Amino acid sequence: MLDISIKKFNELSLNELYELLKLRSEIFVVEQNCVYQDLDNKDKKALHVIGVANDTMVAYTRIFGPGDYFSEASIGRVAVSEQYRRFGYGKEIMVSSIQGIKDNFKEERIKLSAQTYLIKFYTSLGFKTVGEEYLEDGIPHIQMLRN
Repeated sequence: MLDISIKKFNELSLNELYELLKLRSEIFVVEQNCVYQDLDNKDKKALHVIGVANDTMVAYTRIFGPGDYFSEASIGRVAVSEQYRRFGYGKEIMVSSIQGIKDNFKEERIKLSAQTYLIKFYTSLGFKTVGEEYLEDGIPHIQMLRN
């Protein structure tokens, strides 16, 4: 079971900021072999959903209110450390992120840009695909929406 917290950017400790950027880099840059600009000036607007197990940050998302990223509320940078994926932490961090949007933004409608290999995972959380597949930073993605 994860210890999950949701924090504004200015509530993050330096260590938490370092750990979340390290986790995102490990997955989205190194593991997926994708060179892209992770620091996109959106972290300051986001709420950061942090999952800790054994005193280690192992899961993370960032959530946005309507208009901060998409016109709908949204979830992005969904990351679970590779060695912890078999424990269901992806589902835990997503359920907390969905609840975080409901609690903080009073929204039910949530949009995300999913890597296509994760469609089944997001569908299991109530998301539906919208539109056509597209490439984002060289990786196949599709928009998904949850009402």
